[in-house]
Amino acid sequence: MASKQLAAVVAVSLAASMTSAYAGPCSSEIDRLQARIDARIAAKAATAPSQKESTDALLHRQPTPKSVGQAEEGARQMSAETVQAVERAMTRARAADAAGNKDACEGALADAQRAIGG
Repeated sequence: MASKQLAAVVAVSLAASMTSAYAGPCSSEIDRLQARIDARIAAKAATAPSQKESTDALLHRQPTPKSVGQAEEGARQMSAETVQAVERAMTRARAADAAGNKDACEGALADAQRAIGG
């Protein structure tokens, strides 16, 4: 079940990484970091032990961000706090990029890199 939840996280991550037709001052850096984040998640998923399906999963309920975070933390992949910190930083980077603010974008990307340990 952990792989299904991880696939959901990766799908959300990829959807969030899609950029508009406008390329801001650090769009390429955002894309590169998003690829690193996705690769790190995939690598951790490949080495993570399988988890028992939850009751909610057995009842065919969709995972929530909280349940995905709990599953990842339980599998020692990434803490919920780390996931949230990376998501917030990447959101800030995309907003700064869309506004044409290269300094703010680069600062947010640096925050995301620190959060993932890179």
